[in-house]
Amino acid sequence: MSEVVAAVRELRPVLRERAQETEDLRRIPAESIEALRQAGFFKLLQPTRHGGLAADPLDFYRAVRLIASACGSTGWVSSVLGVHPWQLGLFAAQAQDDVWGEDQDARISSSYAPMGRATPVDGGFRFSGRWSFSSGCDHASWVFLGGLVLGDDGNPVDFRTFLLPLSDYKIEDVWDTVGLRGTGSNDILVDDVFVPEYRTLSFMDTGKCVCPGQAVNPDPLYKLPFASVFSYSIAVPVIGMATGAYESHVSYMAERVRASYGTKAAEDPYSQVRVAEAASDIDAAWLQLEHNIGEEYRLVVAGEKIPIALRLKVRRDQVRATTRSIGAVDKLFENSGGKALNVGTPIQRFWRDAHAGRVHAINDPERALAMFGKSELGLKVQDAWL
Repeated sequence: MSEVVAAVRELRPVLRERAQETEDLRRIPAESIEALRQAGFFKLLQPTRHGGLAADPLDFYRAVRLIASACGSTGWVSSVLGVHPWQLGLFAAQAQDDVWGEDQDARISSSYAPMGRATPVDGGFRFSGRWSFSSGCDHASWVFLGGLVLGDDGNPVDFRTFLLPLSDYKIEDVWDTVGLRGTGSNDILVDDVFVPEYRTLSFMDTGKCVCPGQAVNPDPLYKLPFASVFSYSIAVPVIGMATGAYESHVSYMAERVRASYGTKAAEDPYSQVRVAEAASDIDAAWLQLEHNIGEEYRLVVAGEKIPIALRLKVRRDQVRATTRSIGAVDKLFENSGGKALNVGTPIQRFWRDAHAGRVHAINDPERALAMFGKSELGLKVQDAWL
């Protein structure tokens, strides 16, 4: 859907201009969300039966990278809210109708950590809990929440995602951070509500790539592994932030004079090396992602099963992409001089935002790298995020 990507590209200047405002608000301005809606961004991964585009996932990630290169917080929230229509497409048809039946522009935020406790009752579950870090929740009327289903003995028997309407939860404004300040990633509170079973989805089903929504959404897009699609939706904004930091740094350094040495920064060979290293790391991060998700999509389009080896590779390169991007931003920030510390400069904002994105659990490198190494050494790998 090149038209949507092109429309998003045209929004970059205004999103860049709003970056400081976004930080000050501690949430994405409503005007930015509306502009992205009009561009068709939120429809990229939405099922066609509900007015979506069911696009190639690479179109979605390309758009996310562009948004994050203008404003890290806006890129983060756009990616999270934008990937949720894909996940809803995996739910039972009735759940999709509940959300989009009257409003095909309805949005969903999330917090997947299994902080909820669900007790089975007739037709569904009684559900309670408190969750942190629900990015963009102020722009959503539904939420995905992770929870453990408890058996008769009180021990967990399943890990599910629960879909709740705004009337069933409260948002507590607690988001006040040094990075990704504009994401409005506030807490969600749920106090003993009923969730019908059809508005839940087991992580075991998503891991097997066999979900009820595929009965009504046969497009190849909905046969991709959850861990691949979601993990890249968290990594790509960081690649986008690194891209934005690079663009800002090169533009700034081309004009900067280094007072300590009385020379133009652009003529400094050490600065030139840092620029080259950062550019290479950012390119490597993106190219591996592009190759891996492209290969997964090619397989599902052909009706073939995605091998575990490729799924492990996706997770390996996803965390490496984050690591490379952080390294690139660090090189550029260290090379920018004292004035880069000023509040309002793009480079310090990208530096803070990228490091904030890194602390998301899905970006932890050790777990994903250990899974890959374990498999390569002939050991069995079992993980919900594979």
